[in-house]
Amino acid sequence: MKILVVNAGSSSLKYQLIDMQTEKVLAKGGCERIGISGSVLKAKGNGNEKVYEKDMPNHKVAIELVLNALRDEGVGVIKSMDEIGAVGHRVVASGEYFKKATLVTPEVLKTLEEKTFELAPLHNPAAATGVRACMEVMPSTPMALVFDTSFHATMPEKAYLYGIDYNDYKTYGVRKYGAHGTSHKFVSAEAARYLGKKPEQLKIVTCHLGNGSSITAVDGGKCVDTSMGFTPLAGVLMGTRSGDIDASAVEFLARKKGLSHSDAVTYLNKKCGVAGISGVSSDFRDLEAGVAAGNERCALALDMFSYQTKKFVGAYAAVMGGLDCIVFTAGIGENTPCVREDVCKGLEFLGVKFDDKANAVKNDGSIREISAKDSKVKVLVIPTNEELVIARETAELL
Repeated sequence: MKILVVNAGSSSLKYQLIDMQTEKVLAKGGCERIGISGSVLKAKGNGNEKVYEKDMPNHKVAIELVLNALRDEGVGVIKSMDEIGAVGHRVVASGEYFKKATLVTPEVLKTLEEKTFELAPLHNPAAATGVRACMEVMPSTPMALVFDTSFHATMPEKAYLYGIDYNDYKTYGVRKYGAHGTSHKFVSAEAARYLGKKPEQLKIVTCHLGNGSSITAVDGGKCVDTSMGFTPLAGVLMGTRSGDIDASAVEFLARKKGLSHSDAVTYLNKKCGVAGISGVSSDFRDLEAGVAAGNERCALALDMFSYQTKKFVGAYAAVMGGLDCIVFTAGIGENTPCVREDVCKGLEFLGVKFDDKANAVKNDGSIREISAKDSKVKVLVIPTNEELVIARETAELL
């Protein structure tokens, strides 16, 4: 079976076509500037690359172009749309309405659109648009929703509840939901496979570190806590997000800066994080360059990020009553040795013995062990593969 994985944004659409017999990516690409002038599709397949510069006024047209590219003589990998067994759609937030991947029905789509948009206003409406676009172009092909939040559905109440009136939680659904669940699920399973153990035997902290970052405690293969909260704003400071902050400080800042509630949330999401601390960039490569040039605020931003990540690792080791493995993944986790070093140094009391030479080896796309051979706690760098998780969960539904 071949499964098409779709990740739709408000003006973009990324895709991969995966052969589930071999789990090989047959084709991939992305549409940019949907609904904006200068829209383009960049496609890869059959060992070739091709750029399509064509107007895409909406996601339906974008999907049509993707399907045409999949059948293109140069980059195409299928002869007929009938070869696509299903489409798996990435959806950020499920609320408490969906605990796991779900096949699309009219009722499911209605719940998605009426109940979850306010939980992820930048992401879920775009995902629903992508689903409807695919349904128009591929009406007989099964569709599945795979949620970033599903892996975190195993958290106990004591981990996901906030200290608000319990009735307000029940009425409005205000609680921790987490994010990056497909990534945390993938790398924790890969860690168990690499270590030659069953997931049920391990206590793992997975660090998905990128422009958006989250840390998760995985005990026995299940999430028991995670750093992101009601929205992806919570947790460690990120590229442009503040991370955890006293709610009263937000009200204070809004009053002082003359911001509305909505503007204050935008400020915390778009103007803060390491970009706000450094005053230079949200890109960690720029921060490293700044440190090399003697920029103290770039150094402070990196120190804060690593310090906060370390705090979550320690806290989650306490929550699980032990620690067998730390996993680094995503753009920063896979490619920024100084962050991995700063997070791990000082964790010797937990049984972490770090290998500086192994940590310095350039990322080659493979699983790498960066702890010493005699380290009680293994430290791994594992490239994430969220699209494969989406494809697997879609296949399981069928």
